[in-house]
Amino acid sequence: MLPATVEYETRAKNLLKAELKRKGVTYAQLAEKLAAMGIHETERNLNNKISRGGFTAAFLIQCLVAIGTREMRLD
Repeated sequence: MLPATVEYETRAKNLLKAELKRKGVTYAQLAEKLAAMGIHETERNLNNKISRGGFTAAFLIQCLVAIGTREMRLD
């Protein structure tokens, strides 16, 4: 994998983890919120997927919508 790709996967992972923490949402709660949107992920799957950081942009947006994030700063 290209070093730049790893860097951006790490940034995406950290961005999502920080937003979950800021909102006070656990992986179990995220799983419930995603299920309400028709996206079925277990708490364990979410933990693994987010820890790896190699998720899609669609997954990131689904998570952000599920937890009610409307705006983000990338800097």
